[in-house]
Amino acid sequence: MSASKKYINRDLSWTEFNRRVLEEAEDPRTPLLDRFQFLSIVSSNLDEFMSVRVAGLQDQLKAGFNKADFTGYTPQGLLRRLAKRVDRLVRQQYKTYRELMRSLSKEGVVLSAWEDLNAEQQEALIDYFQEIVYPVLTPMAVDVSRPFPLLHSKELYLAVVLRPDASADRQAEAKPYCAIVQVPSILSRTVAVPGRRNSRKQAYIRLEDLIKERIGQLFSGYATEAVHAFRVTRNSDLALNEEAAEDLLQEIEKELRRRRRGFPVRMEIEKGMHPHARELLLDELELDEEDVTEIDGPLDLTFLSRFAGSLPGMDHLRYPAIEPAYPAEFEEADDMLSVLRERDVLVYHPYESFEAVNDFICEAAEDPEVLAIKMTLYRVSVNSVLVQALAKAAESGKQVTVVVEIKARFDEERNIAWARQLEKAGCHVVYGLVGLKTHAKITLVVRREAGALRRYVHVGTGNYNENTAKLYTDAGLFTCHPDIGADASALFNEMTGYSTPHDWRAFAVAPTGLKPKLFDLIDRQIGLAKAGKPARILAKMNSLSNQSMIDKLYEASQAGVRIELIVRGVCCLRPGVPGLSENVRIVSIVDRFLEHARMLAVSGGEEDEVYISSADWMTRNLSRRVELLCPVYDRGLRQTLLNLLEMNLQDNVKARELQSNGSYLRVTNAEPPLRSQLYAGDIPLWKTAAAALEE
Repeated sequence: MSASKKYINRDLSWTEFNRRVLEEAEDPRTPLLDRFQFLSIVSSNLDEFMSVRVAGLQDQLKAGFNKADFTGYTPQGLLRRLAKRVDRLVRQQYKTYRELMRSLSKEGVVLSAWEDLNAEQQEALIDYFQEIVYPVLTPMAVDVSRPFPLLHSKELYLAVVLRPDASADRQAEAKPYCAIVQVPSILSRTVAVPGRRNSRKQAYIRLEDLIKERIGQLFSGYATEAVHAFRVTRNSDLALNEEAAEDLLQEIEKELRRRRRGFPVRMEIEKGMHPHARELLLDELELDEEDVTEIDGPLDLTFLSRFAGSLPGMDHLRYPAIEPAYPAEFEEADDMLSVLRERDVLVYHPYESFEAVNDFICEAAEDPEVLAIKMTLYRVSVNSVLVQALAKAAESGKQVTVVVEIKARFDEERNIAWARQLEKAGCHVVYGLVGLKTHAKITLVVRREAGALRRYVHVGTGNYNENTAKLYTDAGLFTCHPDIGADASALFNEMTGYSTPHDWRAFAVAPTGLKPKLFDLIDRQIGLAKAGKPARILAKMNSLSNQSMIDKLYEASQAGVRIELIVRGVCCLRPGVPGLSENVRIVSIVDRFLEHARMLAVSGGEEDEVYISSADWMTRNLSRRVELLCPVYDRGLRQTLLNLLEMNLQDNVKARELQSNGSYLRVTNAEPPLRSQLYAGDIPLWKTAAAALEE
């Protein structure tokens, strides 16, 4: 094979992932309202992809960069290929939207057009418009004296074409005017319509349709010729010069203000937009026709998440609620730390409650023998219990150090606010290392016990966010193992001060040590295979795109190592190629919960080695972030994680297997159906996969 054909392009692989998300919206086995949720996720994913990845490719093109990447694509060629795939994806998405709306109508809920409402309903909506909507609207004329307004990224607008309110002949001769009205995002995108008499249906109308119907009130003296919705997506990546920044916090805030003026990369318009409005927008935004997506339906389907989630009396159309169990090891204990002195504890979210993590920090904050708490924060929930506990601990005199990653994309403003709140409470707040994002998820508690100090540690695969912990599958390890405790102290010292690289006892830490550790583990498996011994690599991650990691896995496959990977999203490795990767199997699971855990198991030696990690196998994780790989020493917990990985591999309901041509096929076989997310929730985690399947 040519070098470039050995790999699947990262961005094309991402479009395949978003197509798998769309398949969940199309799947009739998915509850109806959750199908709307998946449809919303498709739009949200696409927004981020366009504003970051496509924007980056466009920047390369403008800079004259036209070198092919390791998958063989130049920016220009890749943009053309992506445009076709995204266009197909969007058309299929809106076809699915129309099908779902028909199904929802059968359940008694409709999104109505204005003309479908009776006079009484229209009158009630006019009252709502007058009292709630009209006062919020701001018409923005575009002419010589009033320049084109700043259009915010991913906000919904209406382009209004007007003519002077005069005779028909004079109207036809006059040049049309254009104005822009923002659909206020502070209001609900859908408005409930008073019910018809003797009707069992609950009707809603989209806010933009209501504004369109009453748009004349904003432009007295003018006749409205056309009103169409549009939406702009801007380049949202931050361009930071961290080396030259005197104050990183201030530099981030400057960049966030610049983000609002990022260069437009895409414009979505309603089908049939007036040519005068279309031409004006293209000219003012400096876009070409290929940057325009014409939509046959409502723009920005992210509103469906809130709409479907708020419909009353519809629980039968949703997945049954799962009540996370409090970890049994901590349930009867007077305090968590006494349990950890006896044994390590593993928790698996969302089946086990994130409250255990909150309680770990809260107990430490209130314990008079705890001297210090150190923690990393990457993405935090709005009303974080953890932040409040850290502030309380600092106010009580404990040494509290928090490494806040203020460069976490699209969470920068929230993290800046948390950082300031923590500083105000007396915490030592650090913004990480120059040029690196701090993505490791770790908490260290230092406690005085019997005249000595003991260190308690929590290491996780997911963020310290109680909201996403209900939606993402993630693992967390509680331990007071001395090697892990010593490494945790050394890691915080490196992140907060000047410290030479540590001789790690347990951890492998990016950007310097994680990749070599992974290579060492793979090389050991290669050695076993070459010696004729069984050798296996089993790993789970969100993405795999680093070329040298892929090449190392190819080397292992050619040596006879059995490699099984669970990669939810982007995957650039091409499995099943004779002579290259015939020993590699890759599956992706897209289901109710977002598969987010990163785990690694290597077997074939005297004993299996199992690790949890914060890192995907991407270049940014391995070389541009502070990431963590942590061993699981407890034999029973290692088996628990192996069981979870095995069940993922045996999933034949929600798993898709990556083919050598880059496509994915659903895993189907003659065995009884096994849906790993359900098994993980219903079967106690200490049982072996084999015993679970037998039951």
